[in-house]
Amino acid sequence: MQVLVRDNNVDQALRVLKKKLQREGVFREMKMRNAYEKPSEKRVREKAEAIRRARKLARKQAIREGLIAAPKPKPRVAGAKGAPPRPAAR
Repeated sequence: MQVLVRDNNVDQALRVLKKKLQREGVFREMKMRNAYEKPSEKRVREKAEAIRRARKLARKQAIREGLIAAPKPKPRVAGAKGAPPRPAAR
């Protein structure tokens, strides 16, 4: 995995790297490997994950076919992530 560092901005590159690792599921896998998981627990977890994936796929398919309404998009807030908007300069 590669991340480009632009203008010596290591903080931004680290954020990008963490986001990529999160998407790939590396953190989840590290957490799972941290402790032993009994085979019965593994079966239960994998079955639950498969059910979740199947439901998500079916929901997306139903939205595409027009059987159910798509979820309403959340309103975007101006400014940085969750920060309150700054007052205008005079």
